[in-house]
Amino acid sequence: MLFSSVIFIGYFLPLVMLLHTWMPGRNLVLLTASLLFYAWSGPAFLLILLYYIVFNWLVGWCLAHFGRSRGLVATGIVGNLGPLLVWKYAGFIFAQVNALAGWSLLPVPEFALPLGISFFTFQGVSYIVDVYRGTVAAQRSILLFAMYKSMFPQLIAGPILRYRDIAARVEQRRTSALRWRHGIMLFIVGLSQKVLIANTVALPADQIFGLPPGQLTLATAWFGAVCYMVQIFFDFGGYSTMAIGLGHMLGFAFPANFNRPYTAQSITEFWRRWHMTLSSWFRDYVYIPLGGNRGGQARVARNLLVVFVLCGFWHGAAWTFLAWGLFHGVLLMLERGRLGRWMAAAWRPVRHLYLLLAVLLGWVLFRADSLPRAGEMLGAMLGLGVTAEPLLPVAAYAGWPVLAALGAAVACTVLRLPRGRGWVAGARAGAATPGLLLARDLASYGALLVLLVASLSTVASGSYNPFIYFRF
Repeated sequence: MLFSSVIFIGYFLPLVMLLHTWMPGRNLVLLTASLLFYAWSGPAFLLILLYYIVFNWLVGWCLAHFGRSRGLVATGIVGNLGPLLVWKYAGFIFAQVNALAGWSLLPVPEFALPLGISFFTFQGVSYIVDVYRGTVAAQRSILLFAMYKSMFPQLIAGPILRYRDIAARVEQRRTSALRWRHGIMLFIVGLSQKVLIANTVALPADQIFGLPPGQLTLATAWFGAVCYMVQIFFDFGGYSTMAIGLGHMLGFAFPANFNRPYTAQSITEFWRRWHMTLSSWFRDYVYIPLGGNRGGQARVARNLLVVFVLCGFWHGAAWTFLAWGLFHGVLLMLERGRLGRWMAAAWRPVRHLYLLLAVLLGWVLFRADSLPRAGEMLGAMLGLGVTAEPLLPVAAYAGWPVLAALGAAVACTVLRLPRGRGWVAGARAGAATPGLLLARDLASYGALLVLLVASLSTVASGSYNPFIYFRF
């Protein structure tokens, strides 16, 4: 069930919010709704989620009652990663073994990937490690833990919600009119980013990445790469914004997942702004335990490469994801040396152009179906092996809705949107008169109403509505 679907917006969300607000036992309401939400993608997948709930609660309970044992922690980590390895990577590993052997040595399993398994696997690992470290107390109630583990706003696409982020609000939390307003505003903004921008540029991106090599030109290849660069940010970023908005309506404060990453000045800064809950997870549970920045340059380089190899494979079982992870890992290593010193002295627009080009090239690796296909796209972007007269010129993909979506993407990337109570704080400080404040509020509500109507109209029309992170 997509957030940007008629059944979620028109039926599921209003009913859940009504029951959560007015019925007693709202944690049970949220748990029931979340299990139903996940079962919608396939009832069999619900068994996998229930396994993660029961297993992680039991390990946390044992750590709390029998002492913080390394053996228990190791069991917990293996018990979380094991199903992920089977469902997501077994087919890839067996296929590579067969390729090395030169014949079908092993039968390649084909599993339907449970939605969000990468997210709630990392969530489970963080819970067990945090209980072991003593940074959070184990949850005694399995029902409350199940509510946290299955919470539908962040279940299938994040942000990666650690238990310590919301432990204080699991049993006691408040909702208010101000928080509801803030949550609704965030949901509308995220919905419009997903539906009006990401979905609009997704179609030309998919069409161009699907072209055979003979039909690629330099212009179409660049246009397809730019469209995908916009799509993946506003697809995932919009979904994360909707999730954070839903969290506010339920009384939770989810961590931010994006902070205008395309305005960064380096790959290092980019990863402080992009998918921040994943970056911080790898920092706290992989990079720092490996030694972090301690030791010589060789050891730091090793730690970075390990992290980004794992980050690449976290996104999917394919060599393209490994190449994407290595690409970013190598750039981070270089930025810690001469490249970083050169960039520090470079003109700011030059640093920004470097970041955009590096990220764009990385997204080609990320999106391509295979490494040879990525090579064809990158070659076309360099003007290699392209035809002079394509069947469809780039203008065939760049209709006015696509160009409008790209323009809106640039505006959203550059502009810093107000965060809920910013105008109120400004008024208290005397930065705005009540009349100006009212005018700005009316303008913002009017703009949000226009975005909501446009988004709902697009959703109701049944237009192209993919979601990239369902693959992960």
